[in-house]
Amino acid sequence: MSTRVYGSLARIADFRNSNYDVQALPRSDWATGDYVEGEVVGTITEFYHIEDRSGHMVRVEPGDWVIGALGDRAATLEGVGSWRDIGPDGRMDTLTAAGLTGRFTSYSTLLPEPLTLKYRGHLCRNNRKVCMSDFAMKGDFRGFNVPTLLLVGTSMSAGKTTTGRRVCKELDRAGLFVIGAKLSGAGRYRDILSYLKTGATEIFDFVDVGLPSTMVPEADYRAALRPLLGHIEDLQPDLLVAEAGASPLEPYNGAALIDELGDNVVCTILCASDPYAVVGVEQAFGLRPDLVTGPATQTSAAVELVYKLSGLRGINIIDSEQNAAFRRFLADKLGLPHNNHSLTATG
Repeated sequence: MSTRVYGSLARIADFRNSNYDVQALPRSDWATGDYVEGEVVGTITEFYHIEDRSGHMVRVEPGDWVIGALGDRAATLEGVGSWRDIGPDGRMDTLTAAGLTGRFTSYSTLLPEPLTLKYRGHLCRNNRKVCMSDFAMKGDFRGFNVPTLLLVGTSMSAGKTTTGRRVCKELDRAGLFVIGAKLSGAGRYRDILSYLKTGATEIFDFVDVGLPSTMVPEADYRAALRPLLGHIEDLQPDLLVAEAGASPLEPYNGAALIDELGDNVVCTILCASDPYAVVGVEQAFGLRPDLVTGPATQTSAAVELVYKLSGLRGINIIDSEQNAAFRRFLADKLGLPHNNHSLTATG
């Protein structure tokens, strides 16, 4: 008997096993954000897991059914693919473990084979397909004025989420009301869940506004993002910790995100894969961060090279001996008083 597993892209929906039908639709009816079901096929590898609606990883086997959403991904270290590349044979790949579904056209030879699916159909109600946008956060946008700490990277796996967790932890210790959000990238739940576990009071991402990834036209991205920013504004946090997935130069609308945040960005941390990548992002995007973290700061030699190349300070935040230095940086940049053991909020 087949087991049905819902990817975390379905966490905004109200799905139960009996409240929809699975119908094969013609390709002319397919679109980004459609909920689809595929049967697991192929040879099992370590990627035969799905991140469920609670963020837990669930092992799947051939014959199981996986529910995800059609979308696109362009990961520099893993793979590139789109739902538009799914062929007549109905073979699909999970582009992320969240159930982002498409077909890889470029894939790292250093990785095991991805989880492969066979298209079974779209999730439908009353002969109408069910889409992520049906459950998206809606609302009028009346402006955004929340102080924001922005995390950007030189690529994927550059340390953005690790840095975000540390920021949330330190500011929670200071007694601040912090919201954590991942506002561009490809759908996964684990990143923002880790913000919740380390100090953020509320968490959000682009899935909440109906996007499986932010590889969509810029106008669509901005229209989807604004209700989320408006909702965060209504909650009146002391600070938003906003992660931009990938780098501003990759096709995830990172530049549009930074533009939407505007002058509300009070601190920018660049998470870099190596010292030379810091210079690359600075020159290509015109971004002058307040601090560098990530693999580019793993040793004193790396930190020195970051400064020599860019004049920017680097802190290795996973080194416990650098905790005090990072707290001082946050206190100075955010206008909080110093304390030997933690930050303390004013007022």
